[in-house]
Amino acid sequence: MNIPVWVWAATLGGLLLLLLIDLVIVDSKPHEVTVGEAARWVTFYVAIAVLFGLGIWFFSGGQHAGEYFAGYITEYSLSVDNLFIFLVIMSAFKVPKVHQHKVLLVGILLALVMRGIFIAVGAAAIAEFSWVFYLFGVFLIYTAWKLSSTGLGHDDEDYEENKVTTLARKFLPVAEDYHGSKTITKIDGKRYVTPMMIVMIAIGSADLMFAVDSIPAIFGLTKEPFLVFTANAFALMGLRQLYFLLGGLLKKLVYLSIGLAVILGFIGVKLILEALHSNTLSFINNGEGLHVPTVGIEVSLAVIVGVLAITAIASLMKSRKDEKKAAEENADSEDATDSSKSQSSNA
Repeated sequence: MNIPVWVWAATLGGLLLLLLIDLVIVDSKPHEVTVGEAARWVTFYVAIAVLFGLGIWFFSGGQHAGEYFAGYITEYSLSVDNLFIFLVIMSAFKVPKVHQHKVLLVGILLALVMRGIFIAVGAAAIAEFSWVFYLFGVFLIYTAWKLSSTGLGHDDEDYEENKVTTLARKFLPVAEDYHGSKTITKIDGKRYVTPMMIVMIAIGSADLMFAVDSIPAIFGLTKEPFLVFTANAFALMGLRQLYFLLGGLLKKLVYLSIGLAVILGFIGVKLILEALHSNTLSFINNGEGLHVPTVGIEVSLAVIVGVLAITAIASLMKSRKDEKKAAEENADSEDATDSSKSQSSNA
């Protein structure tokens, strides 16, 4: 897939324009984002991502379009799991709801820059060293095992600051209170960064950790840097609106970690099979490729969509069952209390 420089420039310009429109329309007046507003923006960003994929289909064919859509869906689904961490960070820092949108915007801008660097490094490594796919495959299988071993849902809501955030607190003078949406303020003639700056750093650095999982995953679906970057960019750009849309629904996706573990494990196996098929390492089959089955993008796309659909349906069914059970237990408890009071009154 040969992408001219002007296409890269036009794509980056279009993404920056979208962010600017979002910034002017949504962030010009700080406010608490409603579910309806978030739903409209999520629909808008998903529609743009789909139109971009159809454009790839028209100009580059179904193979590349399939790779883009598989990568976009995978990155978006991984981002949903990231949203829970964002929710925990917002709660830990007690970010006012009217300013949460700005925090997410800056955090995601940082994430876009950092992921762009990750993608460039990953693409260069893949072009130079074919054995990188073995590493990616093993890493994804290990990540899948870690995810599956965390159990159902996200029971641990305690937030512990990472090293990046801790270093920022160590070297930057931090004010105790928020000062509106300001990131830097003056107190008694001295400059301080506000907690708003620290929470932005926390969000951005947290997403950098997530990129360590997601970048190898999407390289397992496409080796085209342009598709890797655009799939990541569109997934991230719709992320903050999704944060406000899902809200309490996040805690109902109890099987999400298991579903994502299956997807990452599947992509990890796919990568290793492809690496074996085109093997160049001398200590494996004398540097010759092995006759092993490989997984096409059509199968990959079907597996990803199927696993996500089953995960969502099973999660919502379990959440509904748990809520019904809790309601019945509360009703029984209330009946027992009323009966006890009645007996005491009769006595």
